[in-house]
Amino acid sequence: MSLSFSSSLLSSPLTHNKNKTHQQLKQNQNPIHTHKLLRCAFSSAATAPPSSTAPKKKHWKQGEFPGFTDDSRPRRTAIKNIKKKLDRKSKAKAWVNTVAETLTDCVLKKQWLQAIQVFEMLKEQPFYQPKEATYMKLLVLLGRCGQPQRAHQLFDEMVEEGIEPTPELYTALLAAYCRNNLIDEGFSIINQMKSLPRCQPDVYTYSILLKACVDASRFELIETLYQEMDERLISPNTVTQNVVLSGYGKVGMYDQMERVLSGMLESAACKPDVWTMNIILSVFGNKGQIDLMERWYEKFRNFGIEPETRTFNILIGAYGKKRMYDKMSSVMEYMRKVQFPWTTSTYNNVIEAFADAGDAKNMEYAFDQMRAESMKADTKTFCCLINGYANAGLFHKVISSVQLAAKFEIPENTSFYNAVISACAMADDLMEMERVFKRMKDKQCPPDSRTYSIMVEAYRKEGMNDKIYYLEQEKQEMIGNGTLK
Repeated sequence: MSLSFSSSLLSSPLTHNKNKTHQQLKQNQNPIHTHKLLRCAFSSAATAPPSSTAPKKKHWKQGEFPGFTDDSRPRRTAIKNIKKKLDRKSKAKAWVNTVAETLTDCVLKKQWLQAIQVFEMLKEQPFYQPKEATYMKLLVLLGRCGQPQRAHQLFDEMVEEGIEPTPELYTALLAAYCRNNLIDEGFSIINQMKSLPRCQPDVYTYSILLKACVDASRFELIETLYQEMDERLISPNTVTQNVVLSGYGKVGMYDQMERVLSGMLESAACKPDVWTMNIILSVFGNKGQIDLMERWYEKFRNFGIEPETRTFNILIGAYGKKRMYDKMSSVMEYMRKVQFPWTTSTYNNVIEAFADAGDAKNMEYAFDQMRAESMKADTKTFCCLINGYANAGLFHKVISSVQLAAKFEIPENTSFYNAVISACAMADDLMEMERVFKRMKDKQCPPDSRTYSIMVEAYRKEGMNDKIYYLEQEKQEMIGNGTLK
């Protein structure tokens, strides 16, 4: 196996049963009938000054007796001088606009270094005036681009320029640290805010810090932050609670999750919303607890919360993983009926369901329908295709999928390389597996724990203990550097 990285479906009306999505049906191990279920946008005007007759002008030349000149002609303006002045103003204004546009463009493209360079040029100009909004944009940009120290430096420069810090600016600085898992620094910022009367932390500040604790699995800090918010009379909002709810759900802390959810149901300030619904359904759907997922779906509907496209995609994904193809198809059919469009995620869930089962025929059918509807495939789409062909033992189609991904310029992330490495391992082609692994590192795409797990298992099957030893050493080095996910 050597890898080179270089039609719509016929429609078929289906009878829809409104309750079919929520009742337990017998699993269908031969889902070919689901083929039919996958079908179903200056004008500028110069205003002349009013003409007037000029009065007699008193003027004289050197050596001439002063007197009146009987000249009724209006005095002519120095047109050339005015034109130069206007040109200078126009050019200056154009330059300012160009630099501002360039700065905005850099921010939108997340080009933090270029944005800082343009900003430094702007500061050198005589017309420069420091603005809070500009600093806010740059602080947020630096945080998103993994530059918290540079963000703090910029914050200090802002204070030196005379801009008084606000809770929003401090929160942007705190977010820069929290986005990069520097929680201790985040706590340092919030403590600094508490010492400044005009920069007290608000619910958004605490929400960012809570999310950082959740992402880092520092759940012991969550109750402390909740208690502090309560003491400061800051009530958590729905977004805050959803973040914590999701964190508890992902690690299986169901008691804490249920406690947070109960508090939301009893609260008048932070009622559950569709995001809450999606979080709970995802938790139980990913765990394969379909009965609980369906029960909570009905509860949320009874609370008056309406589902959205993502809600249905969660249901489709959960049913697909359990190979409950009838229910999966019913949800898709219902989406068509209520005019919720099928999205890339919808197709990815369907393709993934057939891929996991090694059902290449239905997987291809769904992919063809996806392309027929001009739905753009993404990295996950091709990961599923590669996994599906590997599970079906069709390794030549793994190669064609990789080539098609290159043709479509699909981003090659860690999950993509893991799918290809896994396919090579399943084909017992360890030489190609090593080539893909080398390309992965050459492309600066960091391996994760799954990458090493796949390769170690492949080497273990062949008794290649020396290879396992070197991989384990490399893995430990990455753990030591904090670069292994």
